[in-house]
Amino acid sequence: MTSIADSPSTEVNVPLRAVVGNRELALDVVPETLRPGALEEPVRWAHVSELRDPAPYLVGAELILTAGVNLPAEPGEVDRYVRGLRDARVTALGFGLTPTVFETLPEPLRRACARHGLPLLVVPSRTPFLAINRAVSVALTEAGQREQRRITAAREALTRAAGGGLGELTSSLAERLDSWVALVGAGDVLASAHDAPSPLPPEVRELVATVRAGSGIRSATTEVGDGFVVVQPVYPQATASHLVVVGRTRRFDGADRAILAVGAALLGLVGRAGSDAAELGAAATGLLLGRTSARGVARSLLGSGTARLVAGVPYRRGPGEVAQRPDWLRARLDTPLVSVLDGRFTAVAGASPSRPVLDDLRSSGWLAAVGSPVPAERLADAVAEVDLLLARAQALGRPVVAGGGPLDFDALLAPDAARGFAAQALEPLVALDREGDRSLVLTLRTWLAHHGGWEPTAAELGVHRNSVRHRIAQVERALDVDLADPENRMRLWFALRWVPEP
Repeated sequence: MTSIADSPSTEVNVPLRAVVGNRELALDVVPETLRPGALEEPVRWAHVSELRDPAPYLVGAELILTAGVNLPAEPGEVDRYVRGLRDARVTALGFGLTPTVFETLPEPLRRACARHGLPLLVVPSRTPFLAINRAVSVALTEAGQREQRRITAAREALTRAAGGGLGELTSSLAERLDSWVALVGAGDVLASAHDAPSPLPPEVRELVATVRAGSGIRSATTEVGDGFVVVQPVYPQATASHLVVVGRTRRFDGADRAILAVGAALLGLVGRAGSDAAELGAAATGLLLGRTSARGVARSLLGSGTARLVAGVPYRRGPGEVAQRPDWLRARLDTPLVSVLDGRFTAVAGASPSRPVLDDLRSSGWLAAVGSPVPAERLADAVAEVDLLLARAQALGRPVVAGGGPLDFDALLAPDAARGFAAQALEPLVALDREGDRSLVLTLRTWLAHHGGWEPTAAELGVHRNSVRHRIAQVERALDVDLADPENRMRLWFALRWVPEP
């Protein structure tokens, strides 16, 4: 089975086995409903539904919980209910026993689940559905934290390996994914690792041809024998001529896809560098890890020694599914260096997006801010400025561009002097935040962005307005300033521009 997607999902999930194996829940699995591999199927949420047909409201990979309040009596209707859940790609059905509805498992439900291969879990009366919801939520949170640590470690390892050229980078990617890897050019395998098949099997060559025939940044997955293969273009050029192919016996999850995206990006960078692969690989490491050797990458990708940081957050109803895709943002911003994480995008561009582009982003659900042009080695320092500009954009409800007006005075200031001033001015707040996690810097930033408005600041921070008043009073005491004075507000707003957001 082959599937093609423009942007592979990285949604966190846990295997059904993790839920069934939770002893506190005391769930019983009906053996005859388990098909091979069912316990390894993903669960992305546990949801209670007593609808006779919940399928239209599901997105797949759920654990559906029901006490059978509206379970039909006719076996044919029960069969239709189970078939609908299976067609909706539900991972499992949890049936709760309760003296007021069903004291024992209905036989028609057992037979229907066995017939359609839908795992059926029996929930004892002493286990509330809320306990299952909470257990799944905790498991998902822990899985997400593990995945993030794994992705971070892989990104650092891959960017270090980029300095050794295509061979070392390919081997490192194969090790991180526990798979074989092949970098395929127009007609040849340019690099491979971990016993990649040579030549590639016919099914894989067909998948490569399918991706090459498509348009945009795409990925494709297929099953080959008892394993799985993923094909996607390398970045940043994202052309169909260079593809990275990975394969192994296990499915590729969200973290694997994120690691593959990093590897593909670096393979594109190193491949583009040719004989300068080692130098460019080191520069890519600097760019991704915030070191000072990234000037070469910026020149290679952006055509100049300076770049602008662009960031965006959801605006009003937020971006739709298409506008959330990295390839859509890459096309709008005219740069391959785009990241979408936790509902926010960050991009590195060679020039400021035009006003029509920024307005198009806003109409599509993104509110953007554009930082000042900086040398490549200062990209990490530009984050603080863009965060402040983004707060200002949210307060104003429109895009904000540094240097876009007659009142901008950045060119008059030495960056090192500005950073020194900011560090000295805000050190008391930073120290208090370190000691007690008081969020004073973030509160001050948000409050100033909303022109001292208590209600909008409280709404954005998710706290009560009295908490905002208390924090601002702490800021005044710590800094020994009167925030009713517009001169003080102006100076602190400037200082916040040079301090990273917590």
